[in-house]
Amino acid sequence: MSDKPSYLGLLNAISLGEGEAECYLNCWAETTTDPAVRQVIATVALREGEHSKAFAKRMCELGYDVKPKEHSDVAAKMAIASSKTLTDKEKFEKFGVGQAPTNDDFFTKMFADASIDIQTGALLGRYIAEERDSGRLLSGCYNALCAQSNGSTAGHTAADTVSAGLEARLGRIEELLERLCSVMTAKN
Repeated sequence: MSDKPSYLGLLNAISLGEGEAECYLNCWAETTTDPAVRQVIATVALREGEHSKAFAKRMCELGYDVKPKEHSDVAAKMAIASSKTLTDKEKFEKFGVGQAPTNDDFFTKMFADASIDIQTGALLGRYIAEERDSGRLLSGCYNALCAQSNGSTAGHTAADTVSAGLEARLGRIEELLERLCSVMTAKN
């Protein structure tokens, strides 16, 4: 490709950031003693790793390599993730994840560049959807830990709270599928 894409820096930054997140989230998943927290953190770590590789692959397809950052705070994040003295709730707070939803302005700005090709646009769309879902998973897990530490779950574990949230989401999916089947049946 002769002209360097204007969005190459964005692809590079996503690849690097997601790769670092995979490392420290995997470390956290290995150190937590709570199976529900482990499942959520491991799921998000897998997504982050896949995102890192997908964006590196896209850069390669465009004829470019991922360029490493000069300075990275991954060592500090690994120290938090591997800590045996911090609780999972404290780790959520130190990483700044799972709390109040953040402004999605960062994501919407990604599509401001009208030169983004179809394949990169599709990759970005999937990335954004998965990032938002990961945010919901992390938020649900953090809220369960907060409720547990406040004693408001009275006998419920974080796993029970996360499970209840998943059941509610599955219920909504089933309801939508039933509606879709009804519409499709009515058309035939």
